Amino acid sequence: MKRRNFLQQSAFATAGTMLIPSFLKAFETQAKGLVGASPTGKILVVVQLSGGNDGLNTVVPYRNDIYYRERPGIAIKPDKVLTLNDEVGLNPALAPLRALYDDGLMTVINNVGYPNPDRSHFRSMDIWQTASDSDKYLQTGWVGRYLDAACEGKPGAANRPKAIEVDDTLSLSMKGRGQNALALIDAKKLFNQTRGNLVETLAAAKPDPHHGDVAYLYKTLAETTSSAAYVYDKRNAAQTKALKTQTTYPAHELGNRLKTVSELIQAGVETQVYYVSIGGFDTHINQPGQQERLLRQYGEAVGAFMQDMKMAGRMQDVLLMTFSEFGRRVKQNASNGTDHGTANNVFLLGGAGNRKVFNPAPTLTDLDEGDLRYTVDFRSIYATLLHNWLGTDDVAILGQKFDRLGLV
Repeated sequence: MKRRNFLQQSAFATAGTMLIPSFLKAFETQAKGLVGASPTGKILVVVQLSGGNDGLNTVVPYRNDIYYRERPGIAIKPDKVLTLNDEVGLNPALAPLRALYDDGLMTVINNVGYPNPDRSHFRSMDIWQTASDSDKYLQTGWVGRYLDAACEGKPGAANRPKAIEVDDTLSLSMKGRGQNALALIDAKKLFNQTRGNLVETLAAAKPDPHHGDVAYLYKTLAETTSSAAYVYDKRNAAQTKALKTQTTYPAHELGNRLKTVSELIQAGVETQVYYVSIGGFDTHINQPGQQERLLRQYGEAVGAFMQDMKMAGRMQDVLLMTFSEFGRRVKQNASNGTDHGTANNVFLLGGAGNRKVFNPAPTLTDLDEGDLRYTVDFRSIYATLLHNWLGTDDVAILGQKFDRLGLV
């Protein structure tokens, strides 16, 4: 079986039995893993807003006349804005985030982007997920390379995934050269999948462990089988001890996925990075209603998650970062929406206190062909999180040195 076919057909490729078949044991022992938590004991949760969220209607420059002139049909009225300071405030759908800001648990970073921006969804998302220059194409993600660095030369505990994406497939950000994150929607379902007929079928095939593609496939299967069992065990043990979420989450996709993250954190799963996403932010037509609905879902889910972390006593060591692949143009279009733009805002929530609006609001008088000019390279945020929060070598992972910011 070829690698591509295996990846397409097998649930194991992206997403763990208590008893690993003997034919997989050799492959499992070849895997590398890192025993225990990260050097800092910190956890990073990444929330991706896919489609290009309109940053100007998320963090609103409510005292800027140009904003209202350029957006007569979609601008957020000043009396509706949840003010943060004398320049900007939040979309009214983000009331749970305003409460976090008031408690010193939210940082807003304005004008985040990168040189020579690309306005394609797919290319810009690749750039954000790989941390590449806009003219470079990488096959590994920034979190994937963190996994490579964390696991290199440190055998043992390959069943303990250091990164988990709550989805049925892995994004590019979570793929490394030798290490990948684990993708799962439901720990029990994934565990049961690894106990199915496919394992017995592969066992009967008597693979040649020296064949490159075969070795890769069975190593992937062994790691996934073992990881799924570990996560399932941890989650069950926590539920038996009643160590589970104490918060009511909204009954939508993002709410369910952040609830899963909370359950895994509280179960003691030794994972340092979690990744979730919500789509639908490509608001070319009739933006106000669509964006308000999505931002409300995001605010509800994140508010519940942060409340859960507070009740569990984990607020100080869990940090949530939110980004979107680009912002929207300053001027609204003829369809009561906005088209693809460039710079955007990034949120950090939780972690240490004393959070704030990190830098000035975007200028609307000096634009890049109708788009915002970036002033903060998103890779400086990554560098800061990698070095200061996760305690690793940011330069080695990002491939070049970026200024670290006073964020954490």
